[in-house]
Amino acid sequence: MSILINKDTRLIVQGITGRDGSFHATKMKAYGTNVVGGTSPGKAGENVEGIPVFNTVKDAVNETNANTSVIFVPAKFAKDAILEAADSGIKLIVCITEGVPTLDVVEAYHFVKSKGAQLIGPNCPGLISPEESMVGIMPTMIFKKGGTGVISRSGTLTYEVVYNLTASGMGQSTAIGVGGDPVVGLYYQELLEMFENDPETDSIALIGEIGGDAEERAAAYIKEHITKPVAVFIAGQQAPPGKQMGHAGAIISSGSGTAAEKIAAFEAVGVPVAKEPSEIPELLRSRIKK
Repeated sequence: MSILINKDTRLIVQGITGRDGSFHATKMKAYGTNVVGGTSPGKAGENVEGIPVFNTVKDAVNETNANTSVIFVPAKFAKDAILEAADSGIKLIVCITEGVPTLDVVEAYHFVKSKGAQLIGPNCPGLISPEESMVGIMPTMIFKKGGTGVISRSGTLTYEVVYNLTASGMGQSTAIGVGGDPVVGLYYQELLEMFENDPETDSIALIGEIGGDAEERAAAYIKEHITKPVAVFIAGQQAPPGKQMGHAGAIISSGSGTAAEKIAAFEAVGVPVAKEPSEIPELLRSRIKK
């Protein structure tokens, strides 16, 4: 099985006629994702590689019964794109756009929740359930169907960990990049619960980084609620305090959010922490019950 997306996912691409939207819509369709349409105001009736274009998300939903949307629009339009998707009945919204103002994300996040929908991102690579569906910009060639769920704040490190998992013969059930901004949608706790309840996920790889306290809260949640093996890698172990490292959320402030604190939180609850991403497969394999 997988979580969030599968062969039944019916995807629309918001911003499909733009450079990034058209490129990745084609890639997602080629992978086998059921891309049923896209939106670009004023361009209804056109198509991108056979994918029909609609003026609005509501029009696309009415015509295609879409249930998932991926957003490739400029940052200043991202909030409105998320609100439009949620208001039109889309249940899973994946925002790839980076540079979205934090207050815009806060407003969009609460509106999405009020509509009973779910948000991934912004500033994320999306997610993939190998051999079923890919929504976002994941490099599909490194993924393999299997039993390890992957949750990551870093797109690049997602790919590195997955490459090592696949090379060691450990496939993935679903891999999700949650995004590196200070405020994003679905995060560790919600996704850990989904993987815990997925009968075909047998282990979980969690990739964190400096900044905030999400990893510490994830460690506490794992202790109380997760029975499956978990292994962790924390990025930014050499980062100096007060300096933003890559992601807007990756900054050590007021002496909190350090890699050392996050590593200590996981080790305190018995979760092994890899020194290098390449160690993740063996840490999981040694803990998976035969």
